[in-house]
Amino acid sequence: MNIIRSLVIVTSILLLTGCGARKNQLAYFKDLPTDVSEVVVESDIDDYSLKIVPDDELLITVTSLEPTATSMFNLPMANIAQRGEQQVTGNVAMQTYIVDGEGDIRFPMLGNIHVAGMTTKQLTDYLIEKISPEVETPMIRVEIINFAVNVLGDVKVPGRYTLKKESVTLLDALAMAGDLSEYGHRNNVLLIRREGNKKVYHRFNLSDSKSLESPYFYLKQNDVIYVEPDEVKASNAKYNTNNSFKLSVISTVVSTVSVIASLIIALTR
Repeated sequence: MNIIRSLVIVTSILLLTGCGARKNQLAYFKDLPTDVSEVVVESDIDDYSLKIVPDDELLITVTSLEPTATSMFNLPMANIAQRGEQQVTGNVAMQTYIVDGEGDIRFPMLGNIHVAGMTTKQLTDYLIEKISPEVETPMIRVEIINFAVNVLGDVKVPGRYTLKKESVTLLDALAMAGDLSEYGHRNNVLLIRREGNKKVYHRFNLSDSKSLESPYFYLKQNDVIYVEPDEVKASNAKYNTNNSFKLSVISTVVSTVSVIASLIIALTR
């Protein structure tokens, strides 16, 4: 009886320890102190602003107190909404600008403008400077409307997410994807980024607060975030695959034996 009681106690301790360890693995930024109310994380990044790149889709509107004075600086309305257009109402759409491979757009009255490398604010300021001699107090709005990232792997809602703001962090993207699943590997979150003709790979350890200081923490157009499954899920998947294979083999053998037995019985009769 004492042996059984001891086994129960030991088993309970092991289960509790395992659960505690598993819970600890799910925590983010475990190195941050818990006994202070404020922690300042320094970063070397000075500018988080999104830069315009080729293939971006820009919505640019020019208005003023006198609408007719700015009509020449806006693209005409279109009837069919497709790439290069932003739906407004019904079948009427405001056309957008696609940044070409050289990083340029062709703007009404101003001609070709090299926009690649600019922020939307810099392009806004540039257009105000160029249009102000013709229009009193122009109001200009510039938006990147196809800013999107892909979140894949062990998150609750994987997919491609179009973003409504230009300052988006890794944590924002993971939140939109419903956060990591309990099996998501928090110490190995991969970011894939295209920079010109190169692909850049960066791995985040979300248990370490230094991830907040990374120059890759703020996302860019078409970044891919991949959350690797942890060892527990990988082991479970392997176990399930092996078991499925074994069951399939056993089922085949049993069926074969059953057929052979039926034939033998039929022949003996």
